[in-house]
Amino acid sequence: MVIDNARLRRIRWRCRRGMLENDLMLSRFLDRCADTLTEDDIANLDALLHMSDNALWDLLSGRAEADDPRLASFAARLAQG
Repeated sequence: MVIDNARLRRIRWRCRRGMLENDLMLSRFLDRCADTLTEDDIANLDALLHMSDNALWDLLSGRAEADDPRLASFAARLAQG
């Protein structure tokens, strides 16, 4: 599934975070994977974006694990460099 440019711009805007580490990780993920995002991926990304910056960084850096296995799997995929 290819998401349209307007939706991708909205997603990129929402990925802008106050913590630079999160901002960089999220933008690099979108640079790498925007063309292959599924609706499930977008739902998982949306769930992550509702987290505080510190909680999100803990998850992406491996200091914490998500309770939801789908979210844990997506966060691991996002954190891959």
